[in-house]
Amino acid sequence: MSPNASALEETVFDAVIIGSGFGGAATACALSRAGLRTLLVERGGWAKRDDLDWNGKAILLDGRYFGDTPLSIQQEGRAEPKDVLQNEVVGGNSIFFGGASLRLRSNDFAAWPITYAALEPYYGAAEKLLEIHGHAGVDPCEPPRSSAYPFDAAPLSAPAQRISDAARKAGFHPFAIPLAINHAGAREPKCINCFTCDGFPCKIGAKNDVTTTALLKADQQHLTIVPRLLATRLRHEAGRIQSVEVVDRDTGQTLSLRARVFVVSCGAIGTPALLLRSDLARYDQSGSIGRYLMRHCNAMVGYVFPFRTNPDAVNHKQICISDLYETQRGNDGKAVGIIQDMCMPPPEVVRQKGPPGFRWAASLAAASIQTLICIAEDDAQADNRVHLNDAVDRWGLPVVSVKHQYSAADKERRAVLIAAARRILREAGGMFGKVTMIESFSHAVGTVRFGASPQTAALDVNCRLNGVQNLFVADGSFMPSSGGVNPSLTITANALRVSDRIRAEFGSLGGGAR
Repeated sequence: MSPNASALEETVFDAVIIGSGFGGAATACALSRAGLRTLLVERGGWAKRDDLDWNGKAILLDGRYFGDTPLSIQQEGRAEPKDVLQNEVVGGNSIFFGGASLRLRSNDFAAWPITYAALEPYYGAAEKLLEIHGHAGVDPCEPPRSSAYPFDAAPLSAPAQRISDAARKAGFHPFAIPLAINHAGAREPKCINCFTCDGFPCKIGAKNDVTTTALLKADQQHLTIVPRLLATRLRHEAGRIQSVEVVDRDTGQTLSLRARVFVVSCGAIGTPALLLRSDLARYDQSGSIGRYLMRHCNAMVGYVFPFRTNPDAVNHKQICISDLYETQRGNDGKAVGIIQDMCMPPPEVVRQKGPPGFRWAASLAAASIQTLICIAEDDAQADNRVHLNDAVDRWGLPVVSVKHQYSAADKERRAVLIAAARRILREAGGMFGKVTMIESFSHAVGTVRFGASPQTAALDVNCRLNGVQNLFVADGSFMPSSGGVNPSLTITANALRVSDRIRAEFGSLGGGAR
């Protein structure tokens, strides 16, 4: 049961964490288990876990978990910004992701102030925390690892086997995607392999999102979770955060929450927005807060087959192809990326969200379409940014603006993957296809980058905001490059690394209110 407002304001917590996605939840788990009295606040509410959570119209069209404040987004091919609502829920994007949990490769760390070796033990800890199911040694670009996956990957479904066989015939080396889905773990319930996984909350809780893993594994005596609290600004004085102001979205009441250390984990869009609202850019000598936004350069390649591709309506996001990952590293130091099998959205979603000019035809042919997603690394460009504009939202806060466009090199890397995906789908029996570019920011990273020098990065090597003693960032915004895989596991691993730093510095007096 959540404490009342007066109790929250009267308590001086050891740590206040703002945001409950991969980074925030992993940090909350680690700090609470270290004995720090930890408060985790989240602007969204809890997932409902009912029948509507598996309803395509409710989740993907009506936006059951959309917040009430749109982002103003101007991106590739759009002359004017467009208002876009984002999902807001305890667990963040982990509630909606499809479970893909791959490590960055050793070469991806060339622009980082730490090496892959420094993060490797934390990757193993993150895989254990999220209960990843996978097979070591089958990914041709797999980086060195010191621990096995906690659980074996599930057997391939028929659609996934089709893609695996076709990829091998095309000369690639497909392997099972390491997935955060409970097929063989000790807890219940087990995955029933339904068709509403990627993009949906799991009604039965069999997806290993952070609410079913990290937050349950936290020390419940030392962790307090309060949903529907919107962080408006951090109050600071002489290089130290004094408190965070939050608004109760149900009552409109403003609260001031105090702690010895604060961790911001609002995502690569929300975190820089909060720092900018709080006038914390004054401490940033690099001028990089809000800049260098990355989101991967992604595309969906869908082909029509002369038969029903998934008659049993099972989840088949199981196959990954990484053969092309390092093939152009010598050109600009970037990874090309990966190809993954992907489930088709429900027909009613395709009818509204499918490629313009083909939506009705695609919705009618949905049962005969199989798709692959291409995930290409994108450049860190200073002009791709998050900033505040002059308009205000319903809470009186500046509206967050997002500006993003891809470089020519980004598009070239994506084109390499698209060509390979077409080959695989044709080899699998596909007759003709369509490429759809992806506009979402679900893989957004990079807007409060860490680095070795305050002149080049907003965060130090431990993800502490330069010039501020007790403020850390534990989400994807710390990343100075995006690599070519889903960033979720990297965010989780780094949050555990940052938690060790916080524990070492702030843990000696932990364990209670003062």
